[in-house]
Amino acid sequence: MPIAIHQFRCLSDNYGFLVRDEASGEVAAIDAPNADAYARELDALGWGLDLILNTHWHADHIGGNAALKARYGAEIVAPAEVARIAPIDRQVAHGDSVELGLTRFAVIDTGGHTGGHISYYDAADAVVFVGDTLFTLGCGRMFEGTPIQFWSSLARLADLPAETRLFCAHEYTAANLRFALSVDDGEALKRRAPALEARIAAGEPTVPTTIGEEAATNPFLRAPLLAIAAGAGDAAEAFGIVRAAKDSFKG
Repeated sequence: MPIAIHQFRCLSDNYGFLVRDEASGEVAAIDAPNADAYARELDALGWGLDLILNTHWHADHIGGNAALKARYGAEIVAPAEVARIAPIDRQVAHGDSVELGLTRFAVIDTGGHTGGHISYYDAADAVVFVGDTLFTLGCGRMFEGTPIQFWSSLARLADLPAETRLFCAHEYTAANLRFALSVDDGEALKRRAPALEARIAAGEPTVPTTIGEEAATNPFLRAPLLAIAAGAGDAAEAFGIVRAAKDSFKG
């Protein structure tokens, strides 16, 4: 049975995601930036809430955990790092799986933005929820990880089937596109840019994207090609060069 995904904006630039297993009717929240926004959407849909699947410990991803658990009785599933600032019910790590009715999410280590960041991959429905690891034409800031760790995480995502829909947690595409065009003159990005610019101008979401689209146009997945001129010794070093360039980019 397929899943239903309900996507909505919350906070200033976060996306909220509610996932319903159509066979059982069980529902999961992917992260919980804001309890009121999630409750409003759940109530409008007539859905309950069984699971909260956290990707990492930042407050704009777990801030609604406690209130949603209190209201709906949801189980909080999270990487160990979330326990730094909030209680969790079930700790998961790379190689584990989480069941939502008949839907199975594989837990993937995608550390780099934070040390213990994880993503949730539903192979049957070709969907991955990546938090702040990978964005449309971007990736998260490297707050806790190393270039080697972060590049390994991106490589795990890039190895997923090209048709996999990738749901990231923020609408950052306008800034990401400006940076991408400044470092990459590839034809694939030039072809993609007008459609993204039109969606941005119309206030429409640029999420989800796909693994295939990002592999062809995202400067962080293309970092080894883009950083050759900078003398990068390997893929991780190349990623670090491109990530540092984005950190200082003023365009």
